[in-house]
Amino acid sequence: MEKIELLAPAGDFESLRAAIDSGADSIYFGVDHLNMRAISSANFSLNDLPEVGKICKKKGIRCYLTLNTIIYDYDLSIIKKLSDKAYESGINAIIAMDQAVILYAHKIGMEVHISTQLNVTNIETVKFYSSFADTIVLSRELSLNQIKKIVYKIEKYKIKGPSGSLIRIEIFCHGALCMAVSGKCYLSLHSRNSSANRGACSHNCRKKYTLLEKESGFKIDINNEYIMSTKDLCTIHFLDKIIESGIKVLKIEGRGRSPEYVAVTTSCYRKAIDFFYQGNFDQKKVTYLTKRLKSVYNRGFWGGFYLGQKLGEWSQISLSTRKKIFLGKGRHYYSKARIGEFSIEASEVKVGDRILITGPITGVKEVEVLSIMVNDSLSDIVVKGQVCTIPLNFKIRSSDKLYKLVNTECLS
Repeated sequence: MEKIELLAPAGDFESLRAAIDSGADSIYFGVDHLNMRAISSANFSLNDLPEVGKICKKKGIRCYLTLNTIIYDYDLSIIKKLSDKAYESGINAIIAMDQAVILYAHKIGMEVHISTQLNVTNIETVKFYSSFADTIVLSRELSLNQIKKIVYKIEKYKIKGPSGSLIRIEIFCHGALCMAVSGKCYLSLHSRNSSANRGACSHNCRKKYTLLEKESGFKIDINNEYIMSTKDLCTIHFLDKIIESGIKVLKIEGRGRSPEYVAVTTSCYRKAIDFFYQGNFDQKKVTYLTKRLKSVYNRGFWGGFYLGQKLGEWSQISLSTRKKIFLGKGRHYYSKARIGEFSIEASEVKVGDRILITGPITGVKEVEVLSIMVNDSLSDIVVKGQVCTIPLNFKIRSSDKLYKLVNTECLS
């Protein structure tokens, strides 16, 4: 069986490094404003494309540029410039929903992936887009049985893309789900003139609402639930069924989330995939991986539409079991002694604490503090305003940020 591809999100260079270090086979990212995470993610610039392509090529992973918003006439010159630059930079494919992007990428010989926003839900639509794309991201509203039938018919009818290979089917396995059909929402546009379909969602659904009975003026809060905001998708507990369905690409949502979120989710799904192919994917491992997934930002989990669940899986607040507290920044790394130096700008850190170090080159590193030196003397604690050194088996940079990881109950 051909091993499934694990596709991870990258909102910036820190997340890109985190995805690579955590076992991603490929990454996807956006540039400037023509992607569905234009305001919720840092995004890359046009000038970053060569560096992204260089990093991914060196690490042996594929990289995909998302140009998946709707496109207006005044955007056409921009999408051509972006597509040309992506092609020159060794970016492997463009993820698109607008036919203008699809046609231009196809014209210059750039591999195309059909975005979930095009709502592909049947085999005839797969046949149509096979003239332009090698990979199709199915609509998020399909069940696993529907997906299996589409994959079966691709193989039965030998439906191939421009490359001459059978069409690859991609689905989301983890992350945020939109209340609208595959993300086509107009709430933000109507309320704030900020279109979600242009990557500028203002997240109306992620807010609390009160019902008002107009006749009497009676008001009621909705049990502290966010009635338009679904729980996060999590498929780790039935990942074996997903792989057995025959899909080729497993996609993690999260370009707007933190680098440590990318690191943990990518690592967990990497382990789950490897467990499956090794023949030892079991409930004990699922329980362990689910616990790890809960340690980073989440709104609670459900399996989406894959198993045919009914609607009503609404979120409450972030249920992550750990939080990060900013401590300070990196100063220097002493390679021979394998020691990192930090300036502490907030809070305090003690021996035995778990710390997180993030940076555009460092990526995401989590370690336990085994010892601390302050003013060349051993110390059990370092506080705001002090400079300390901590033993580390990896290099840090002055651009790195230092955080302390704490259980959420420690903050109450």
